[in-house]
Amino acid sequence: MGDIFLNIGFVMASDLVAKRRKKVGYLYREEPDHDEDSGWRIFSGEEDQDYADDPDNFDLYDPKTIADIDPSIIPLLSSPPYTAFERAKNGKGFVPVKDYEFGETCD
Repeated sequence: MGDIFLNIGFVMASDLVAKRRKKVGYLYREEPDHDEDSGWRIFSGEEDQDYADDPDNFDLYDPKTIADIDPSIIPLLSSPPYTAFERAKNGKGFVPVKDYEFGETCD
């Protein structure tokens, strides 16, 4: 289990997951913003647009910190950029999101 956490970089997670310890409901991976960034963006699924637009509601975390809260994300962390997942309707595991539109990166 621990090997996936080596050299992956940090994940950006919502405070609802990281601080309030809610299970992950949605996550996607984009191209990293910098060398220490994995590109993973992690949400509980309860964040509304106002919450998501406020950068104070997110921070960078070691992926192990988030995996300790919700171990079901571990198999997904080796997925490549431009992948997205949402929690399955039965609450067990994740299913790929095929129609997620990734934004263009800003240089």
